[in-house]
Amino acid sequence: MQFDITPLDEGISLVRLDGRMDSLGVDQIETRFTAAVVASNRHAVVDLSGVSFLASMGIRLFIANARAMDRKGRKMALFGASELIQGVLEAVAIDQIIPVASDQQQAVQALAA
Repeated sequence: MQFDITPLDEGISLVRLDGRMDSLGVDQIETRFTAAVVASNRHAVVDLSGVSFLASMGIRLFIANARAMDRKGRKMALFGASELIQGVLEAVAIDQIIPVASDQQQAVQALAA
C-alpha cells in the first residue's frame, strides 16, 4: 500500500492511495497517513481509484482520521472508488460520517457543504 499527498490551491490536500487496504496495507501506511493528514492544517480529498481492496481496517483508518480532522475544524472526503469499493462504502454507510463523491471536483465541493 502506498500513498502520496499533493497540496491543492483551496487549502486542501489531495491524497492518492494505491494498493490493497487490508491489514498488511493499512499497517504499512497508518502512522504516516495519520501524521500527514491529521497533522496538516488542510482539508483532505482522498482518491480511492488506486485501491483494489478495502477491508474493515481501511474503513477504520478513514473514520478515525475524519473524526480527528473534524475535532480540528477540518474535513475529509473520499472519491474515485471502483464499483467494488463503492459497494463496500455503501454497505457500511460511511457517507454518514465522510462525504463520498464520484470525482475530485465533487469531493472538493462536498468539503464546502
